[in-house]
Amino acid sequence: MDNIDKKLLQLLQADTKKTTKELSLKLNLSVTAVYERIKKLEREGIIDKYVVLLNRNKINKGFVVFCHLKLLQHTKEFINQFEKEVVKLDEVLECFHVSGDYDYILKICVKDMEEYREFMVTKLTTLQHIGSTHSTFMIGEVKNTTSFTL
Repeated sequence: MDNIDKKLLQLLQADTKKTTKELSLKLNLSVTAVYERIKKLEREGIIDKYVVLLNRNKINKGFVVFCHLKLLQHTKEFINQFEKEVVKLDEVLECFHVSGDYDYILKICVKDMEEYREFMVTKLTTLQHIGSTHSTFMIGEVKNTTSFTL
């Protein structure tokens, strides 16, 4: 990956709707060269996918919870079962297997505290092998980016 690829990736991370023509003007390359570079980055798996980022407040998902979770045991069976079930929960946007006092950290986005309570009671706590949970609620967002500096 050369400097032009890095610049191209920065531009795409900022706005993936830019046309190859617009990108070519910023990079001082031909449209074909930009197209070929993008295809190469896709083939190599550097560009993983293209998505639309939604404003969670506009879609009634502005209440953000970080739920720290412990399993009863750290057996392969318990881990596999939990991970298989948690990925099915629409309210969970991110789930990380972590080291430390807890086994997992979940990022959950719902409408409000009432919806979170309903989620906890009817969905999360019904999953097998959960020993305990600890919820932390977002007060304000200081930084939220999907862009890597290259």
